[in-house]
Amino acid sequence: MAARIHPTAMVEPGAQLGAEVELGAYAFVGAGVTLGAGTRLHHHASVEGNTVLGERCEVFPYACIGGKTQDLKFQGGNPGLRIGDRNVFREYVTVHCSTNDGDVTRVGSDNVFLASCHVAHDCVIGNHIVMSNGAMLAGHVGIEDYAIIGGYGGIHQFCRVGAYAMLSATAKLVHDLPPYFIADGKPAEVRAINRVGLERRGFTVEQLDRVKQIHRILYRDGLNRTQALEKLASHAASGTAEFQRMLTFAQTSERGLAPGGR
Repeated sequence: MAARIHPTAMVEPGAQLGAEVELGAYAFVGAGVTLGAGTRLHHHASVEGNTVLGERCEVFPYACIGGKTQDLKFQGGNPGLRIGDRNVFREYVTVHCSTNDGDVTRVGSDNVFLASCHVAHDCVIGNHIVMSNGAMLAGHVGIEDYAIIGGYGGIHQFCRVGAYAMLSATAKLVHDLPPYFIADGKPAEVRAINRVGLERRGFTVEQLDRVKQIHRILYRDGLNRTQALEKLASHAASGTAEFQRMLTFAQTSERGLAPGGR
């Protein structure tokens, strides 16, 4: 089936549209854009810049995908944005291209960005992530698979959120949030394991027990971070996926792990 383009939509010369793309009234597609098959732009939605938007994505009214970085260090060139398949960008969402020529902001597949979310330059977003209304990511933030960012949550530049973790609504994250945990507060502190989220993703009783052990060692045993990581590495379950994911995350943390809270 051919693309369906409303007569008022604007497609600049050079844009590439896949099969069955749908453009609503006054939608805009810039010259450097590639839209994958089956992607839909609602009325007044915009995709611009050096942007590749994958298949079967949906961009709602007044969202702006691929805008120029807000980083004042921008020196020109053609930095980009690469987005996977089946993503949903609700009203007024903004996702920006990277800052430096040749670099790209990256978004995976099957993510949902609710109204008024912002993804800044050079972020790396995984798959199956939900960002609730008004959540904000500063530059160079990394979000791993199946993470959830609560409404109006804010994440400081260069911070990371681990897989299956959750940042609560209105929380302010200034450290790295490890996998599996829930953080809340300003600044955010780890409060508990994300038990409900893990159960929804099919974690077994044995896996949940290992996550509990990890949480206890990191946040309840009174150990400093070095001692806790050594205990995790020498634990009888250290070879399991849950322990390995946590150890890898901690060992590659540059901003330090979020502290624990009551």
